[in-house]
Amino acid sequence: MNLIKSTGTFSIFVIISRVLGYFRDVLIAIYLGSGPIADAFFVAFRIPNTFRRLFAEGSFNAAFVPSYSSELVKRKTKAKNFANDIFNFLMLGLLVLVIVIEILMPAFIYLIAPGFYEDQTKLELTTLLTRITFPFLLFISLASFFSAILNSHNKFGVAAAAPIILNIILIIIILLEKNSGDNIVIYLSYGVSFAGLIQLLFVYFFAKKYFSPYLNFKLRITNKIKNFFNKFLPGIFASGVTQINILVGTIIASFQTSAVSYLYYADRIYQINLAIAGIAIGTVILPNLSKHIKAANKKKINFIQNKSFELCLFLSLPASMALIVGAEEITSALFGYGAFDELSVSNSAKALFYFALGLPAFAIIKVFSAFLFARGNTKTPFYFSLISVLINISISIFFFKEVGFIIIPIATSISSWVNALLLFTKLNLNNNFETKNILNNKNLKITLVSIFSIYIFNLIINFSEKYLTYESEFKLFAIILLVLITIFVYISISLLTKTFKYSDIKLKY
Repeated sequence: MNLIKSTGTFSIFVIISRVLGYFRDVLIAIYLGSGPIADAFFVAFRIPNTFRRLFAEGSFNAAFVPSYSSELVKRKTKAKNFANDIFNFLMLGLLVLVIVIEILMPAFIYLIAPGFYEDQTKLELTTLLTRITFPFLLFISLASFFSAILNSHNKFGVAAAAPIILNIILIIIILLEKNSGDNIVIYLSYGVSFAGLIQLLFVYFFAKKYFSPYLNFKLRITNKIKNFFNKFLPGIFASGVTQINILVGTIIASFQTSAVSYLYYADRIYQINLAIAGIAIGTVILPNLSKHIKAANKKKINFIQNKSFELCLFLSLPASMALIVGAEEITSALFGYGAFDELSVSNSAKALFYFALGLPAFAIIKVFSAFLFARGNTKTPFYFSLISVLINISISIFFFKEVGFIIIPIATSISSWVNALLLFTKLNLNNNFETKNILNNKNLKITLVSIFSIYIFNLIINFSEKYLTYESEFKLFAIILLVLITIFVYISISLLTKTFKYSDIKLKY
């Protein structure tokens, strides 16, 4: 397969989804702003969506794809039986989880947004909205199961395209109910769960060619099933550490008015690059890397790992620098409308600045974790993720009263860099990925070209300052043009310096 082509296919749908997601969030910012109603909705949306990311962005793939792929090599019947057993375990487990949480929702809200208990109205609204959105967890987790089936057959487009459905449905609801006042958040919450169901049906439609389940709650606990869950459960934590850190941040931020909203909007801005630079690459390389590791093909293993790290750095480093340099201008251009006032822009931009410092680490974690997942090792990333989360919690809690919500993105970035370093150390000690694979001429070129391109980006920002103010009618157009110019400069210089070559597009892995 072609590494860049596969990543590109995945990324195109991701970009479409994230652009629509941006449009959705702009509409939310206009009609909800960053007040208590917005806080309530973002918590209600954050919880099932975090689970979605935990399932869809690595953990399930990490445990399922290698096992399912190895069974496919032996016999298709064995693969289908294994998949059906996993499906039934998931179905039953998720049903029980959703029912229990629905019953215990007030206590659940206390765990995830304890600060809301100081405002009874906000607490009651959050409880109601989360009850409505929580079935999304069931639908989207099952959708992730069928996505993993497709990924195992090297079909990545459908899974990447599925989130588009959520964004389209929520956009339609906002446009139809924009004049309904505070009730709009209730309609949006129902829209989240409905979209989850439609996504499930959409992914299943394409996956049924390869696998169609049959319900059987006489669950068989085979060695293969035990091995799957031994990998899956720690993998949830390991692959989703960035999302877990953000969830932890949401819990702590609930004690400060509007902080949940500030973090949400900042998170939305950098997620598009993370999805391409980390998630897409990690997802795409996993099936084939697993196969080459089983075959002990060292040449292919080294090739895939080196190129995936280079591609990760090539995509994440300039994006990180751009968000650091232009945090306020970008935030203002994307969300600075309607109820989202200048204070909201300023505070969200501060959060974005510190999240951006950790963006390369967020992406590297996804790629390095995939290196270990492909070797059947989910426990090591789990332990490192646990350390990362503990560091995040410690820093956030210790400094929150003094610094406020801004400590949350700072702690997230610090803990993520620690996690990335630990993962590299483990890979290095096992001779799976060495220091020379990072400190080489190619990665040095990527760094230098990134610095120069962002220098140009900063110059253009200063030159176009009057078009990027909060009041400017042209700020969105200006920032889009600015970004496109910078991308053109970056790619052009990369080609001229042979940091990136035309031949790279034909990379086979």
